[in-house]
Amino acid sequence: MSRPSRFDILFEPLRIGPVTTKNRFYQVPHCNGMGRAYPSPMAAMRGIKAEGGWGVVCTEQCDIHYSGQHQRELRLWDAQDIPTLARAGDQIHEHGALAGVELAHNGGHVANLESRAVPIAPSTEATRSLFPGTARAMDKNDITAFRRWHREAALNAKRAGFDIVYIYAGHSMTLPINFLSPTRNKRTDEYGGSLENRARLLRELIEDTKEAIGDTCAVAVRFCIDEMMGPRGITADGEGYEVIELLGELPDLWDINISNMAYDGATARFEQEGWQEKYVKRVKQATTKPVVGVGRFTSPDTMVSMLRSGTLDLIGAARPSIADPFLPSKIEQGRFNDIRECIGCNICLAFDSLGAPIRCTQNPTMGEEWRRGWHPETIPPKDTDDTVLVVGGGPAGLEAARGLGQRGYDVILCEESRELGGRVTREARLPGLATYGRVRDWRLEQLKRMKNVQLLPDNRVTADLVLEAGCSLVAIATGATWRDDGVGRYHAEPVPGLDDVKVFTPDDIMDGRLPRGRVVIYDDDHYYMAGVIAEQLVAAGCDVTFVTPEPTVAAFTQYTAEQKRIQRRIIELCSAVHTSTTLAHAEPGTAHLACTYTRRETAVAADAVVLSTGQIPRDTLYQELVELGPAVLEEAGIRRVVRVGDALGPGIIAGAVHSGHLFARTLDTALTDETPYRRENVTPDWDRPLPSRGTA
Repeated sequence: MSRPSRFDILFEPLRIGPVTTKNRFYQVPHCNGMGRAYPSPMAAMRGIKAEGGWGVVCTEQCDIHYSGQHQRELRLWDAQDIPTLARAGDQIHEHGALAGVELAHNGGHVANLESRAVPIAPSTEATRSLFPGTARAMDKNDITAFRRWHREAALNAKRAGFDIVYIYAGHSMTLPINFLSPTRNKRTDEYGGSLENRARLLRELIEDTKEAIGDTCAVAVRFCIDEMMGPRGITADGEGYEVIELLGELPDLWDINISNMAYDGATARFEQEGWQEKYVKRVKQATTKPVVGVGRFTSPDTMVSMLRSGTLDLIGAARPSIADPFLPSKIEQGRFNDIRECIGCNICLAFDSLGAPIRCTQNPTMGEEWRRGWHPETIPPKDTDDTVLVVGGGPAGLEAARGLGQRGYDVILCEESRELGGRVTREARLPGLATYGRVRDWRLEQLKRMKNVQLLPDNRVTADLVLEAGCSLVAIATGATWRDDGVGRYHAEPVPGLDDVKVFTPDDIMDGRLPRGRVVIYDDDHYYMAGVIAEQLVAAGCDVTFVTPEPTVAAFTQYTAEQKRIQRRIIELCSAVHTSTTLAHAEPGTAHLACTYTRRETAVAADAVVLSTGQIPRDTLYQELVELGPAVLEEAGIRRVVRVGDALGPGIIAGAVHSGHLFARTLDTALTDETPYRRENVTPDWDRPLPSRGTA
């Protein structure tokens, strides 16, 4: 299979200063929750990207000094940190890609919880974390020291073998962009005031880095061209563009983004593919140097358009490279239907924010490359004579069948609905979640080519049918049901009075059963479900009151970088929003709400209540089979029955997909006595002497 010639432009080499990338696919720096805590998994993940055809693969941000440390990312404080970075670089180089490292100092954005150093910033300001503290204004000695730290880190990056070294002035979270920002820089010396003065530090960093390593390493600037603050900050049509005009020819590459992650990493619920084009389209007019930008690019045609229009020279990607590390190779080979498209859910970002190794809804091998030895494209051939019955065609069942089919097992997948896809099919019909259907579509595309897999929709499976199926392994992937009693994180017992009012669950809404009139939505799930239901009901003419026991709307989405945008939308759409409030009890026409702190009650009119609280596994079939006993199962030729996905434990879609993939790899999902993945233990450096501080 070969690609059409119109895609050839994506595979043209490009000179970046003293180095050359083999193609136009550029994995920009992105967080991953592994960093210095899990260096081997981090390196293996980057190596897989290079194997998948990315011309450039970058690390996440890399702290250059203990006074601006990020808790989870890499660091390059001194030569001691070189081996960890070199490990990643070596695995990237192994597959012919250029390795990039993003040097960073987080200034007043962080509280330095580990080092306990007082944060530094252009001007005195409160730190951006919730930890109480103030960043002190940098004096001239601090600026000189910062330049020295950055230069030494660049030299160490070169020693570690990197080809591209970044100066990070993006996302409103590093010292260079904070010096540029008129809202953060209130200085009156030569580093403050005019744009030329505020850009002085960035100019000096570029010149320092070029002088130190520019003979063999490309020097890149990651630059926030718009702080998304309007006239209070840098804007793409104002000072953002003027910075490019001022410094445009100094670095070897410009990596353009916007601030903050709520916008730069916007979910598909809020922004479409390529939406940042309007911010970056003028950059090429102000510089002859290569420009890379992002936009959750998943369409090869969109990528070509960005290059041919002169908007970008390189197609930047973070999330699409996570969903499909082999995206470049698949385009190169013309295997467009095999591309595992990013759905823009930001679960990848969420787990980094939670301090856990990265994972992906579409790609269950992400973060498991080193720990479990999982590869996104290959899977060991079958090593047993089992035949497999998968009951349930949702995300877990589809992934289980796909993985088993790829291994060579004979598989029957039965789904009681006429439509395959389970929850992703249903949820994709809700406002802003259309891309969730890609979880189903990609798997069905793979399955339809497998002659050893039978797909049987509109088939309700009973225990008797399982016994008659003649399969030795049975995976129950029947999903979960939303609760209608209010039990969730806050209420351990059913909410009184619900039997006397009209109660709806997300299942009802997704099945087309909508309430009318005045509706109270009670959200004790705290993810996206209640919010999108609110949008749908308001659009249908309902008067919606939104209630949640958390202090914020959709509290979990602070980790997916969309909480503020969701809360703004809910406030704009709903007639009232009650946070730190629970649904205490109900009666016809009225919902009684209570403050979670004082228990003080408020009565609101309600013709119906929608509950987004908890879920219950739909595992009745599993329980029936287990109750039959081992003897009956063995007589039917069944050696194992397992639950998979939400039928095992309801959770996020990424969890269901991972569970299905785990079953395909191991033929089981049960807990074992041995840890099923490799751990990495850091060797204590007991004998290293403390630095000398002179005599007392």
